[in-house]
Amino acid sequence: MGVSICNTGCVENYTLRRVVSLQPSATVTLRDLGKLDTLVACTKYCLDVCPELKERIVVIVADSWTAQNDQIRQLHPDLVIASVPYQEKAIAEIMKSGARFLGLAPKSLADIYGDISLIAAVVQAIPAGDAIIAKMKNEIATIRERTANLSRPKVFCEEWGKPVIASQRWVAELVEAAGGEFVGTPGAQASPEQVSEAVPEVIIAAWCGAGDRVPLEKIIATRGWHALAAVRNRRVYCIRDEYLNTPASTLIQGLHALAAAIHPECFPHAQGLRCINIE
Repeated sequence: MGVSICNTGCVENYTLRRVVSLQPSATVTLRDLGKLDTLVACTKYCLDVCPELKERIVVIVADSWTAQNDQIRQLHPDLVIASVPYQEKAIAEIMKSGARFLGLAPKSLADIYGDISLIAAVVQAIPAGDAIIAKMKNEIATIRERTANLSRPKVFCEEWGKPVIASQRWVAELVEAAGGEFVGTPGAQASPEQVSEAVPEVIIAAWCGAGDRVPLEKIIATRGWHALAAVRNRRVYCIRDEYLNTPASTLIQGLHALAAAIHPECFPHAQGLRCINIE
């Protein structure tokens, strides 16, 4: 029998056959663990990171921000997995469904490793979980070693544009591993003026839910950033949302994109990385 987490926080022996994922990171981890066969529902954003789901019969439901009790209840899940960002009323909707609920709120890479381990334990795939974590750590260590003796340009990385919000702590850790110095406070709101005062040499935008469609030229113009060194030197980039904002193994693709943006002299252009197009 497997392990499941109930909505009162207890742990029971239970065989998981019907899992609802309300966040792409949980879906990616289930895929990596070889447990997509347990997934009966996920969000539309999960299809972007796990396109193989398009070949399966999976119900599309609202995500962790907009979760709906009725949608969850009618699926009769053994477990609902959700993750940040949450909305208080969405959590209330999940709890009202009566389903066992595993809620995740990672902030750092260490938290993400812990969440992968937890999901692996729940679905009885602990060795696979350990392998995923080891692979992520090894890849990060390899990039960190390659950048150890390089210059460390200042990097501003944002997860949202209106208002400007700096990327999460795990992204700051990846920026450091990729040979940059993260400027600003991870996860905090910043004004365009505050970003300018930090004098970033590289600017990266990875907006939640925007894929690779961040309008780089427009945000530079509207924020008055034309004089910044990052703009003058054409060091302004978009990285696909799911590569930096999905706290799962997909972060390794984000790491390679960061390394290519921060140190293009040492790393080849990476998938999911787009440079600003200005005259």
